[in-house]
Amino acid sequence: GPLAADPEAVAGGAWVEGTPSWTVRVDVARDGTATAALDTGEGGRADGARGVRGAAGELTGDDALVLFTSGTTDRAKMVPLTHANVAASVRDICATYELGPGDATVAVMPFFHGHGLFAALLASLASGGCVLLPEGGRFSAHTFWDDVQAVGASWFTAVPTIHEILLDRSAAEYPGPELAPLRFVRSCSAPLNAATQRALERTLGAPLLSAYGMTETTHQTTSEPLPEWGPLKQGSVGRTTGVDLRVVDRNGRTCPAGTQGEVWVQGPTVTRGYLGDPDGTAESFTDGWFRTGDLGSLDEDGCLFLTGHIKNLINRGGEKISPEHVEDVLAGCPGVSEAAVFPIPDAHYGQRVGAVVVVRDGEILGSGQILQYCRDRLSPAEVPDRLEIVAALPHTAKGGLDRREVENRYAESKERRRS
Repeated sequence: GPLAADPEAVAGGAWVEGTPSWTVRVDVARDGTATAALDTGEGGRADGARGVRGAAGELTGDDALVLFTSGTTDRAKMVPLTHANVAASVRDICATYELGPGDATVAVMPFFHGHGLFAALLASLASGGCVLLPEGGRFSAHTFWDDVQAVGASWFTAVPTIHEILLDRSAAEYPGPELAPLRFVRSCSAPLNAATQRALERTLGAPLLSAYGMTETTHQTTSEPLPEWGPLKQGSVGRTTGVDLRVVDRNGRTCPAGTQGEVWVQGPTVTRGYLGDPDGTAESFTDGWFRTGDLGSLDEDGCLFLTGHIKNLINRGGEKISPEHVEDVLAGCPGVSEAAVFPIPDAHYGQRVGAVVVVRDGEILGSGQILQYCRDRLSPAEVPDRLEIVAALPHTAKGGLDRREVENRYAESKERRRS
C-alpha cells in the first residue's frame, strides 16, 4: 500500500508536519478510512484547515506514496504516485545523466518533495551509486564542499537558491576542480537565471544542466543533455525525458515551433489526479494530459523554453507581463543576487509591476541603477513601477521563491506597511 511521504505522520488526530510550511492532520477511523487536512494559516486549526474527506478510499494497491505540491501559486494538493510512476521517473533520471555505480552525490534537497526523493536519493540508489546525507539533515554551505570531497561526489542537484549561495561563497570555500571534480551539476524546481548558470559553470568547470519537472509528473519532465549528447541551449530546460509534451493555445490546439502556449504533459510518470479534489483534477487533467499551467515554447529541435506561469502573469492595463522574465533580467544586473516580481493593485491600470531585489554582500547598488539596467533591456510596460532592495526573500520548504509571501509582504508601499 501507499506510504506517507513524512515518516512522522501519525494517526489518531495528532498534528504533524508534512513540510515546514504546511501542517497536516490525519484522522484514521476504525474502518480504515481517513480524513486529511491542511492548516493554511488563514485562521485556527478548525477554521483554517481544508479537509479532504475519504481521501484514503481513493488510494489503491498500485499507489506507492502521496506527495504534496509546493503550494507556491495555490493551496497544496495531494498527489498519489504509483509504483509504476516512481519506477519510470527513476529510470528516466538515471538514463538522462548516465548514472552508474561510479557516481556519488550529496543530497541537499528535502525528501518530502520529488526533487530530493527521486533525483538525488532513489536515482542514485537504483543506479548503484552512493548518496551522502549531510550530518545536519539539510543543506549547509559551510560543510557542503567537505561532504563533496568525503564521498567523492561526481554530481549534485539543487534549486537555484543553493546554486546562488555556493557561487557567492565560492571564493572562500570552493576547493577547486582538482579537489572536487564534478561530472555535471543539475538545477531544477525553479527558474535558473542565465547569469548564475554561466558563472557557476566557469567556477566549477562543469556543465550546469537545467531540468524541469513537478510533483504531478513524478519530478522530471525535461532536461538538458550531457554535453556529449548535444549542445546546451541558453535559457532552455532541454528535451523531454520519457514523456510526451505539447505546447497548446487557449483552444487546446498545438502551437507551432517558437510560439508561446501552455505546457501539457502525458506519459508513464504523470499522476492520475489529485486526492480528494475532483474540481482540481478536472481543471488540470484533460484526456490523460496534465495541464501544467506553465507557459513556454518548443524550438525546431524540441527544446523547451519556459517563459512563466499562467497564474503569475501581471495584467498591466491589458499588457500581460511575465514576472519570471523580468526577474531573469533583474538577476542579470551586476551585484544583484536574487529578485522577485509581483503585481501591485492599481486603480488605473488594474495592476502595476513591483519588484524586490537582494544585493550581494559587499556590493554598493542603488534602485536607480537597477531600474536603468531594466530600461535598457525591457519594454516600458515591463520595467518595475516600484523597486525595493531587501535583505532576503522568502522561500518555500523546497527552496523555490514563495510568491504568495512576497506579494503579502511587499505589494503595499513601505509607507502603508509602516502605518
